[in-house]
Amino acid sequence: MEKITVRQMLEAGAHYGHQTRRWNPKMRPFIYGARNGVHIINLGKTARLFRDAQNFISRVAARGDQVLFVATKRQARDIVREEAERCSMPVVAHRWLGGTLTNFKTVKTSIEKLNDYESKLAPDMAARLPKKEVAKLTKLHAKLMRNLGGLRHMPKMPGAMFVIDPDMEHIAIAEARRLNIPVVALIDTNGDPDVIDYPIPANDDAMRSIRLFVQSVADACLAGAQAGKAAFAQDFDGVTAAADTANVEVVRKPRKRTEEAAVEEVAAEEAAVEVAAEEAAVVEVAAEEAAVEVAAEAPAAEAAAEAPAAEAAAEAPAAEEAAVEEPAAEEPAAEEPAVVEAAAESDKEAAAE
Repeated sequence: MEKITVRQMLEAGAHYGHQTRRWNPKMRPFIYGARNGVHIINLGKTARLFRDAQNFISRVAARGDQVLFVATKRQARDIVREEAERCSMPVVAHRWLGGTLTNFKTVKTSIEKLNDYESKLAPDMAARLPKKEVAKLTKLHAKLMRNLGGLRHMPKMPGAMFVIDPDMEHIAIAEARRLNIPVVALIDTNGDPDVIDYPIPANDDAMRSIRLFVQSVADACLAGAQAGKAAFAQDFDGVTAAADTANVEVVRKPRKRTEEAAVEEVAAEEAAVEVAAEEAAVVEVAAEEAAVEVAAEAPAAEAAAEAPAAEAAAEAPAAEEAAVEEPAAEEPAAEEPAVVEAAAESDKEAAAE
């Protein structure tokens, strides 16, 4: 990105301002003096301010944003359109349509119509349409191309705006300020620098002066875009190199080990579940066997308990029988003398008779 020297500005006539009676007092800090009723611009300050504007434009292009070129005055439109196309930036060089930025959604719709007309006017498609329809589409396409052709490749809001003659492009500047879009402008002694973020005090009417500054701004855009691509490629290479070295060893291998560990953990969990199930089955079987044994032993114990009771019950009747029988055996012995005596008495009574 080459810097503009004061000599180059002098040769291009960038130091000539407007007539003194048409000046804006806010431009006093940038005016060197007056000669023959014309203000002379201080090119030392212009060079310093333009370096700041160049650096800003370069930073905008480096981060991937676009710079919108705006110049609708007759002596500047062709130069600006040519340089904007050279650096692949959007441009408005015919007429600024109100709402180009503040009503960008509608503008995008019109750009879609422009693309649609262009596809219909292709040779293979136009041959199928009536001549009247082709003539109508051609007229509409030309109108949209004239007003919006430079904005076809602007998918979003620009990162900055570069303007030639802020007085003529005051509507565009108002929209940019409303949307907080920084404005870089080539401003003459009749302009208002307060509405410009990066003013460039210089002659905005001479074609040589306009070409000098517009070419430098286009070069700044190209340099910034190239620097941004280089930085992106460097970052990408750094990330790729890190992935090929550290990440392969630290991320990929542990990832395999993690998968193996996960498989091992799943197998261990399954084995643990199986072991727990087997143990539970063994415990259940042991519990069932113990219950069966207890159930088997309970009747035996009851039988064992019932045996002594039965024996005792058997012995009790025997004892009772013995107790009953023993007196029965002894009673006849006691009754025999009485019977004998009764028999004897009966014999005596019989004899007495």
